Amino acid sequence: MANYIIIGSGAAGIAAAGAIRQQDQRGSIRVFTNDPYGYYSRPGLAYLLAGEVPKNQLFPFKNNYFKDLGIQIIHQPVNSIALDRHQVATANGKHFLYDRLLLATGATAALPQVPGGDLDGVVKLDSMEDAEEILKKARKARSAVVIGGGITALELAEGLVASGVKVHYFLRGERYWSSVLDDVESRMVEDRLNHDGIQIHKFTNLIEIYGRRGRVVGVLAQQQDKKIEYQCQIVAFAIGIKPRIDLALQAGLNTQRGVIVDSGLHTSQPDVFAAGDIAQVYDRQSGEYVVDSLWNPAIEQGWYAGLNMAGGNYIYEKKYPFNVTRLGGLITTIIGRVGKDAFKGKSFQGDADVTGIMRGDSEIWRKQPEAVVAETYQEENRLRLYVSTNNIVGAVVMGDQTLSRPLQVLIREQINIGLIREKLLSPHASLADTISSFWENYRQNHVN
Repeated sequence: MANYIIIGSGAAGIAAAGAIRQQDQRGSIRVFTNDPYGYYSRPGLAYLLAGEVPKNQLFPFKNNYFKDLGIQIIHQPVNSIALDRHQVATANGKHFLYDRLLLATGATAALPQVPGGDLDGVVKLDSMEDAEEILKKARKARSAVVIGGGITALELAEGLVASGVKVHYFLRGERYWSSVLDDVESRMVEDRLNHDGIQIHKFTNLIEIYGRRGRVVGVLAQQQDKKIEYQCQIVAFAIGIKPRIDLALQAGLNTQRGVIVDSGLHTSQPDVFAAGDIAQVYDRQSGEYVVDSLWNPAIEQGWYAGLNMAGGNYIYEKKYPFNVTRLGGLITTIIGRVGKDAFKGKSFQGDADVTGIMRGDSEIWRKQPEAVVAETYQEENRLRLYVSTNNIVGAVVMGDQTLSRPLQVLIREQINIGLIREKLLSPHASLADTISSFWENYRQNHVN
């Protein structure tokens, strides 16, 4: 009987456990986690903060789900891995042998080194525990400062506003999420935030968090050539995430920003696998190993890793990443390459508010596509496409999501759109109508 150990109870870890059990009905499966809540919908935390869903809806499985599958959930962090002995050691001093091991430890929010950063009232949004702490503090807070970018910064800002807290949002640069969105899209989001009462402060750098009796009472910041102060009871950070690679480093696995894996999700040790936010996966389009923090790719990677842990020889091929999210209340789909290179010559051109990537984010989005832009903008609807010789390689869809699903398929499967390329790039053509018509013809010709 094989012994399988999975470290991490997030999307990748639980998907792997399910795949293993599908292939091996007798093997021992142990999932180690330091999250007291185990498995839940991490993307759903934003809706919990906003008061749109109750906590129990974030738990998709019934109480006996894992027990019925013979999957043992162990609420103990793993402290070390002994590759030579095929053994892991937990924080309480116990040791467990494995035949196959999966690292699915995810990522943790980065926090800046700033005076006052350890005060009560400084928060992040990594977990259910974090969300509950924010909601608890928001009940007593009058105002808050949110610092950072990407999706998480807006989840924090909008969640705090929903709790009746006045929010100041500090941006170090000139606009929101500049490495992924263009000028028009950033302004659309900022207008929605302003409408919701969120006060945006651009070109603003946090200097210090003030405290009294160990609690946050205000902040000091530099806004261009002047210093500003604001009273607040909460300071929320969303400046990036770091894959949790400590165990991989301790074990001597091959790492860069994450844990390097091959097409079967094996690490540099054939019996050790990695999946999810921690995995740095080869991207054929760019020829680079990249990191994502996306729910669906984490599930896919976990599933493939689990199949291979159980003796399979399946190839995981990274597709163009996508996410459907909400930015300032606008439903937004981001697919493929839509951003700009972080460096241009010797000058940094990336997002001033985010170090690396955020949750719900991908390094691929920041890749500069070798393509021509086609775009349209009307009221609260926005469509931006990157069109190469015969394919669409990136898209941003804001507002009306009619084209979200068609573009996901056209980009992820790299469908040849050569017949409509010239029309897409015509200044007088309707992008939406052109894509819709092409999609309907494609579907009719590819019905089973």
